[in-house]
Amino acid sequence: MIRLLLVEDQEIVRRGLKTLLETKPDLQVVGEAGNGQQAIELVALLHPTDQQPDVILMDIRMPIMDGVTATEYLCQQFSGIKILVLTTFDDDQYIAEALRVGAKGYLLKDTPAEELAEVIRSIHRGYTQFGPGILEKMMARTPTAEANPPEALPPGLQDLTAREKQVLRMIATGASNREIAQALFLSEGTVRNHISHILTRLNLRDRTQAAIIANSCLSWLEKA
Repeated sequence: MIRLLLVEDQEIVRRGLKTLLETKPDLQVVGEAGNGQQAIELVALLHPTDQQPDVILMDIRMPIMDGVTATEYLCQQFSGIKILVLTTFDDDQYIAEALRVGAKGYLLKDTPAEELAEVIRSIHRGYTQFGPGILEKMMARTPTAEANPPEALPPGLQDLTAREKQVLRMIATGASNREIAQALFLSEGTVRNHISHILTRLNLRDRTQAAIIANSCLSWLEKA
């Protein structure tokens, strides 16, 4: 059973989400909050119990405390909880900030229930998920490597091995560890080791940040 916390300031939206999600036998809504501050208080209350949420569905624009601030705090204090941001296309600046502080997924609020449930399951398993068009929109906000000289590339990028650059390029496409392993004729364990080295060399938190870096420097990576 995947336990969920819904954080959304519009009660009617929360009610609709809860109704849709609880039709899935493996999903359980254990709490609701109307802003980021309430979410933090509720997680702290549930943390010592067997009702601690596994995945939080987080709105971005809310009164008292927005979703980015709440996401940053929760990711720092409760690292085992995954956060899925629910957004609208005009929230791209906020999406970038939520990504920076540790959110694991981004979906539009009008995502069909079946797709939303699948994304929740995927994030719970440790994957990162973007809704249609969101990654492309974020990439449009990021300067490309062609606009910058080699010395302006992220520190450590040029120090990656040829194999690590191949893995990083595939991370940019959203490929899973298994897909990378199959494409490069490696074991999944070897792929995990390469990803760990990439994150360490580039001083990144997770593969989500690696995907953003890779896309921003994709032209350079393809030529490297």
